[in-house]
Amino acid sequence: MADKLGRYRKKRDFESTPEPRGGASAAGGGRFVVQQHDARRLHWDLRLEHDGSLASWALPRGVPEHPDENRLAVHTEDHPLEYLEFEGDIPKGEYGAGTMQIWDSGTFEAEKFRDDEVIATFSGERVNGRYALFQTRGDEWMIHRMDPPADPAYEPMPERLQPMLARLGRLPRDEAGYGFEVKWDGVRALAYSDHGHWRLEGRNGTDFTPRYPELRELSRSLGARRLVLDGEVVALGDDGRPSFERMQQRMHLASDSAVRRRMKDLPVTYIVFDVLYLDGHSTLPLGYEDRRAVLESLELDGPSWRTPAYHRGEGAALLEATRRMGVEGVVAKRLDSPYEPGRRSSGWIKVKNVHTQDVAIGGWTPGEGGRSKSLGALAVGVMEDGRLVYAGKVGTGFTETTLTTLMRDLEPLRRPDSPFEGRQPPKGTIFVEPRLVAEAEYREWTRTGTLRAPSFKGIRYDKSPQDCIREEG
Repeated sequence: MADKLGRYRKKRDFESTPEPRGGASAAGGGRFVVQQHDARRLHWDLRLEHDGSLASWALPRGVPEHPDENRLAVHTEDHPLEYLEFEGDIPKGEYGAGTMQIWDSGTFEAEKFRDDEVIATFSGERVNGRYALFQTRGDEWMIHRMDPPADPAYEPMPERLQPMLARLGRLPRDEAGYGFEVKWDGVRALAYSDHGHWRLEGRNGTDFTPRYPELRELSRSLGARRLVLDGEVVALGDDGRPSFERMQQRMHLASDSAVRRRMKDLPVTYIVFDVLYLDGHSTLPLGYEDRRAVLESLELDGPSWRTPAYHRGEGAALLEATRRMGVEGVVAKRLDSPYEPGRRSSGWIKVKNVHTQDVAIGGWTPGEGGRSKSLGALAVGVMEDGRLVYAGKVGTGFTETTLTTLMRDLEPLRRPDSPFEGRQPPKGTIFVEPRLVAEAEYREWTRTGTLRAPSFKGIRYDKSPQDCIREEG
């Protein structure tokens, strides 16, 4: 017994840690515990009573609930039997520092218990069924559920979804049939959270996870839950309103060190407005009102995330309130509308206080006077039937920072010929590959198909040129 706990005791200072030292115990078996271990990385520890101690594995992604979801299991040192009931805080500086909580416990019956394989049937409150643990290399094992899922309707978590999109329009006549949300001026993003593992993905598939590290704490707070959320990453100004200008200063940061420097003075918030999958069940077929009820039951409200309420049947009042606040507008969502990934559906209508248009940048004209060493205006276009057509010049709304960023991003994209089909921008335009998307405010579309009085609002790194479809304002 002393040898079995030698590694365990050698790693710990029992004058500092509240963990049990472990004493002599009679050989036995049949009990198990799963502990949620909120350490440097959130994980779960599976411990099985065997020959007087607890054989132990760390499960970075928890216990699988479906046979198709094999999970890594890292074999660790044996623990004393007293660990079956241990909960507490392991102090900083000690091995495994963090909070240990019992997540599940019960009994098991082992069919095999070998040095490289364990097959057992578990009977606990959360873990029930037949599982196999098998060694793959060294301390690396896998844990596999051998039974069908306990819930016959269980669905594996989707690896990737596309956000549902709204059509531009006016307030619906039947306001009572719609829920109304503020139209947030930020970056649309789907969030995937699986046992503390977090991924944030933009609408064009870009991985935003490293750009907004403060949002990872949301996943940690959810513990073993598995879900997919839809929302908007925003930078709030001192007045509490979303500021796309502030958001721009976080969007273009390329290095982890730059992100860490700006996190404190330019924090972001994840505004959650939909849930697409939760703990083994897709919520896509549910109506908007029902999905919102599921979302609100999660009570997602933290230092860098929140779930604002929606307003049922109060579209005109909310639109007027956003106009007074200087916010972009509202989104009307039909209460019975399912979530349709990747589709621009009539079930969602965006109603704007100001006209904005996403445009693909196809070139620029050199500046004059104080901007002679930079660009004077952007030559922009929209997509029509798969072609990029010229939509005018955007020459106002720039700051020194955005000019510098634009020139840095555009210079490598130079090309000798025009990317526009049909009508062309003026002579002297320097053409580029149309890979960057800008957002512009404007008064109206002219009869010739160009923007009247457009003003640069920012670069949309979360969108692609194919998203630049003309929207009638």
